[in-house]
Amino acid sequence: MTRAGGSEDPGAAQRHPGPHLPAQPSGSQPTLGLAGLTFVVPFFFLLANALGAVEATLLVLGPLTTFALPMIATVAFWWQDWPGSRLRPGWSGITDTVLIAVGAVLATILGQAVTSRVDLRGIFYPDPGPGHPPTFPVTLALGAAAFTIILHLTLVCEGWPIRRLGWFRGGVVALVVSLVIAVVAYLLLVNLDDVPAAVRHAQRLRNPGGPVPVAAYSAVLLVLGVWQVLLFVALRGWPFTRMRRPGLRLAARNAAVVIGTAVSFALLWWATGGDVDLINAIAGTVIAGALLVSMLFDGWPAARPGTGVRQLTVLPVVALVAAALYLALSAYARGIDWTRTTADGWVALAALNYLALGVVVHVAVWRRWPVVVTTAR
Repeated sequence: MTRAGGSEDPGAAQRHPGPHLPAQPSGSQPTLGLAGLTFVVPFFFLLANALGAVEATLLVLGPLTTFALPMIATVAFWWQDWPGSRLRPGWSGITDTVLIAVGAVLATILGQAVTSRVDLRGIFYPDPGPGHPPTFPVTLALGAAAFTIILHLTLVCEGWPIRRLGWFRGGVVALVVSLVIAVVAYLLLVNLDDVPAAVRHAQRLRNPGGPVPVAAYSAVLLVLGVWQVLLFVALRGWPFTRMRRPGLRLAARNAAVVIGTAVSFALLWWATGGDVDLINAIAGTVIAGALLVSMLFDGWPAARPGTGVRQLTVLPVVALVAAALYLALSAYARGIDWTRTTADGWVALAALNYLALGVVVHVAVWRRWPVVVTTAR
């Protein structure tokens, strides 16, 4: 089935679990992935140093790129690059990127309205000044929740039941539902008790008064994201794809993610002594490593997608890449004098919001252009 402009119906492309990625020529890896690094690496450094200073950049782009993630998931995994899919390669990626950027700003404004009050100066200035509520770090929990929820709907729940609405309406509903649930969860679950009352007053922050400290809440979300990405991107949904009964399959997928998150978060909390920044850094680099290996390099040099139990061989590769990323990023971060965050806090956001985001944009939004010009979707 095609839409106007001759492009394939993205709804048809996503009736199977997991994100739909363009097929690449057999034997194209690792050449294709290495070529993709010429996009991903400059993209990383551009985002990390966009304002000249690393921490100042983080204070502005950290929240904006976090809120860009659910919009990227909508464009890439629900709309299959629409509206850019109507255009030729290059213009397609530019159009989708502009749409994602606009959506990120609007979602950040929503996050600011929930956590304090709308103040554009607080969004676009690293030091907005007295009386202007900043977006870093308080809005990050909202953006991370929205992204985690839309990934859960897309990957874990296979889009059920929202995909019945079709590719466009389904994507809109998934995005709106994710934002609404993120806001409700923040208001019901999160507290800012660890933030000094004087700081909350100066920054005009609202304390929802929930049972979970905001830092721990964000860390749980990142660990949840690790399980989503490992099971349904790195392993392509195996072994759940072997289950033919939809109800049983969905129950098993959700149970695996919830149980895995609970157990691994408890272990990480014990192992790190409750250091949420370190937990975030570990989770962020694992997610980035999984996307580098599974999306940019299509699982190379481990098993190709769809090879059953042999697909597990991708996990040691992901672990090695994640460890290398953590060591490299933390070595760089520890040379910076941080005032508003920590070295591990930057590592977590840099890995997820700069590196992983670049991989998804290059592969799933830009469709590897200009490395590969895809004329048919």
